[in-house]
Amino acid sequence: MGILAQFVFCGYMLAVCGGAVRLSGVSVSSRTSVVSARGLTKTYPPGKAGSAFTAVDAIDFEVHSAEAFGFLGPNGAGKSSTMRMIGCVSPPTGGTLQILGMDAADSGKRIRARIGSVPQDDLLDPELTVGENLLIYGRYFGMSRIAIAERSAELLEFARLTDKADARVQALSGGMRRRLTIARSLMNTPDLLLLDEPTTGLDPQARHLLWERLFELKRQGVTLVLTTHYMDEAERLCDRLVVMDHGRVVATGSPRALIDTHVTREVLELLIEPGTGAAVAARAYGVADRIEVLADRLLCYTDDGERALARAHERGLGGLDALVRRATLEDVFLYLTGRSLIE
Repeated sequence: MGILAQFVFCGYMLAVCGGAVRLSGVSVSSRTSVVSARGLTKTYPPGKAGSAFTAVDAIDFEVHSAEAFGFLGPNGAGKSSTMRMIGCVSPPTGGTLQILGMDAADSGKRIRARIGSVPQDDLLDPELTVGENLLIYGRYFGMSRIAIAERSAELLEFARLTDKADARVQALSGGMRRRLTIARSLMNTPDLLLLDEPTTGLDPQARHLLWERLFELKRQGVTLVLTTHYMDEAERLCDRLVVMDHGRVVATGSPRALIDTHVTREVLELLIEPGTGAAVAARAYGVADRIEVLADRLLCYTDDGERALARAHERGLGGLDALVRRATLEDVFLYLTGRSLIE
């Protein structure tokens, strides 16, 4: 139970109607601050290398109620360390962190009582059934068996797992386990739901089904804070996000605003042979507003991809495989940090 206690905690009650989660007494239009960080820092003590490591380096951000807020960045960017501080399972080294109107430094227990968490690892008991996993969670919060049965039925319908109630967890697919973990985190209806890399390792079909469940929670007014290194996930789910790199925030805004601010509308990709980037880039000079050279391709940033492609043909580059696409958050990250988001 110690592991369970770290991640899922009770909060205000959700009313559930017809399998759809519905908030009780909460204004979806409210823009009150749920999480506010100023100069938030997390430094770990010296290890074998002999020097301290700063995972989160004096970052500022604010999460409003009833929004989906994301942390975008590669592995090691500081996303999970930030989430652990928000979840009050890892104390900040410096700065201030206010959660649900309380100071994380001295109100950790009260804050944890109102937070639900979906960690990277599911932490389900594989030997128990789906229903038994929910039962254990409910009993941890002192719920009666009747209340647990009613709530479990509602959440299993929400997670599309009703027909798996008596199945052992070890027999479930990865996507089913993630949906069960989310259902479990809602057992006592938290004010704030934290999701750390919620779809890592899932196949595309399972990812899209999980997105549907998260969209439903957001639509009903649940505040979501998530980390991800998937650009499409961040663009689909997040109202606002911060891009992190090496423990720092390098950009903040809505996905669309970040793209509009930092990169062009379209990108022409030209596939190249490894080691030929500099030579091809020289021939492609003037094709687009800006050109980035990667190991196997040139990224040509422009507001008119088809026109840039025509220019590439004029410069004798018509033999290269080409793709015109819209700009994404990965292009934003590449522009801001000089390296690819997924490594």
